[in-house]
Amino acid sequence: MKRFFVAVAALAVTLSAAAQSKNFTLGKWVEVHNAILKELNRSYVDSLEVGRIQREAVDAMLESLDPYTIYVPEEEQEDFQMMLSNTYGGIGAIIYKPDKDGNVIINEPYANSPAAKAGLKCGDEIESIDGESTHGLTSQESSEKMRGKPGTTVVFRVKKLRQAEPVEVKVTRERIQLPSISYVGMLNDKDGYVLLDKFTEGVSQGIRDAIGKLKKQGMQRLVLDLRGNGGGLLGEAVNIVSLFVPKGSVVVTAKGRSAGSNTTYKTTSDPVDTELPILVLVDSGSASASEIVSGALQDYDRATIAGTRTFGKGLVQSIRPLPYNGQLKVTTAKYYTPSGRCVQAIDYSHRNEDGSVGAIPDSLTHSFTTAGGRTVKDGGGITPDVEVKAHKYSRLTYSLVYSGIVEQYALNYVRGHESIPAVEDFHFVDYDDFIAFAADKKFDYRSSARAFFDEMKKHLEEDGLTEVMEAELDALQKSLEMDKETFLRLKKDEIIPFIEEEIVVRYYFQEAGIKVRLRYDEQLHKALQI
Repeated sequence: MKRFFVAVAALAVTLSAAAQSKNFTLGKWVEVHNAILKELNRSYVDSLEVGRIQREAVDAMLESLDPYTIYVPEEEQEDFQMMLSNTYGGIGAIIYKPDKDGNVIINEPYANSPAAKAGLKCGDEIESIDGESTHGLTSQESSEKMRGKPGTTVVFRVKKLRQAEPVEVKVTRERIQLPSISYVGMLNDKDGYVLLDKFTEGVSQGIRDAIGKLKKQGMQRLVLDLRGNGGGLLGEAVNIVSLFVPKGSVVVTAKGRSAGSNTTYKTTSDPVDTELPILVLVDSGSASASEIVSGALQDYDRATIAGTRTFGKGLVQSIRPLPYNGQLKVTTAKYYTPSGRCVQAIDYSHRNEDGSVGAIPDSLTHSFTTAGGRTVKDGGGITPDVEVKAHKYSRLTYSLVYSGIVEQYALNYVRGHESIPAVEDFHFVDYDDFIAFAADKKFDYRSSARAFFDEMKKHLEEDGLTEVMEAELDALQKSLEMDKETFLRLKKDEIIPFIEEEIVVRYYFQEAGIKVRLRYDEQLHKALQI
């Protein structure tokens, strides 16, 4: 017994010494940091932007930890809150400003938004905002002038699309709630579909309502689309899982260093349906709360998970207040699914270009068992039960979309067409017109092979090998050359869906665009055959 007390006392002394050493190290570096900053401010050869230097120092310190621990100063609070809640104060429209010295173009007003209520439509051009010309303003500066507190007004001078003289349009700003559930509908006679974009406050009730609506329309199987869903509120993820599993089921466990960060989250409400077949679609953009939902439903054998491996973000962030109204979003724990799998990728260094989980050797993974006895593995993200890869688009199509050519053409199309058929009946047939439009625009239309060839040629030039390989390089270059029009015609079937989507949203808002997207969604159609 005496030895026990001696051992406990020794342990207490060791822990106390460790805590003192840690506190000393922290105090030391705070003192060194302040001393360096004061000395720089006093004696550095040029004047210092102290605020900028301090911000860069803080960002660099946090960047060394993980990608999700960030500092949010007071002036960035509104954007931060918009990211968390999917809301902002404004008019509710996407704008386009192709020329800094030109007008702001209304690209896409949201359905039932203040902009739509005030009669602003796609193609309308804003010449001034509250009396200030939009000429010389960037797109970001114009957007900031349109935002403001709900209930306040903003006055535009607008050149309407089909009206000669400019008119004054007064818009009362509202709290714009970007939809977290973008679409609810039947894909066919038996499959109900819900597209969930973000886990914001109250979204679980929206899913509950959607299930009731779809059941009345004859739904026999639910398709829950979490592709591209980067997550959101943990509580909403737990509430969504609770719709499909018995009350009291463990959904996720958070484990951190401090006692307060260790929590097991269970369902607290009665389910809506524990028998309804569920198909969950995921991809490398499905992260955090999306992985909690798909992981829990997989562990309980409650759903079939289809698509590709998810992102691999299994970290819990908490918001901590800081001086001068700043905030620290800090990682405090890791997520674990009901079977015990850690969602977080093993490390940050072996990731794909989009940041998602890369290849994981089997030797680094561990096996776990679902409620039904199936084997599932960890290592990062959720591996789908059935892998269904998405369509791989050509470099040309990506270039057309990201350079804004398709978007610009849609605006041009609206100017020439006052109306179009209903979404279900609309099919774009003026592809020659699009080719003529795109032919005059500057964008990178090289194939992936040609882009790779150009990069290889640069390296050969650096090594001084182009002359000795001149004949071979010329022959290969000629075989890879393809003029813009020929390439556009070759990829017609791949490009048309993007054109159709961009056009219909300008007449029938965002939901119409999703309907078009579903029409051509090969990954979804393959998954439905499971």
